[in-house]
Amino acid sequence: MARQDGIRLTLLLCLCSPLLAGAADLYRYVNDKGVTVLDRQGVPPEFISKGYQVLNDQGRVIQVVPPAPSREEMQRRLDAKARAGSDVQLMRLYSSVEDVDRALKRKLSEIDGLISVVRGNLQSVKVQQDNLQGRAADLERAGRAVPADLVAQINDLKAEQQRLEKDIQRYQDTREQTQVSFSADRDRLAQLLGRGN
Repeated sequence: MARQDGIRLTLLLCLCSPLLAGAADLYRYVNDKGVTVLDRQGVPPEFISKGYQVLNDQGRVIQVVPPAPSREEMQRRLDAKARAGSDVQLMRLYSSVEDVDRALKRKLSEIDGLISVVRGNLQSVKVQQDNLQGRAADLERAGRAVPADLVAQINDLKAEQQRLEKDIQRYQDTREQTQVSFSADRDRLAQLLGRGN
């Protein structure tokens, strides 16, 4: 029986020793009035973000919890992390600035090919539209009414022409954005490789 009591007492002491050791810790923080406070209870939640120190029973600092970063600092960290990820991706894609130049040339060639196809389609639509408008003009000169289906075809071709013109403009905008993007990649890669532009 005495042996069981001894085991229980030992277990109780083992369980309580971390609590007793923690009870001696002091927390030092600055309150909202700028006053440094020492407290055994811990740091109130509203002051945790300002940072604090944990002191042992002899008054020595055993842990420093730094202040939480400001929004600006947090944004800078996020930007730096994003830039680092972007840099890693850039280094995977290209081993030299010449690789960037070749990739840009290929991309611009693809876009120019698309613009060329759309311009060919636009030319074809204009020819069809001219032919239909010529037929409509011939009918009007002959004193006959232009059939509704012919008018509808002409209107459809006008709408198609506008759509194709917008596609060309979109591809030209994409071409410009591509040049800007590749130029930025080229400059950044040159920095990462330690070369000038």
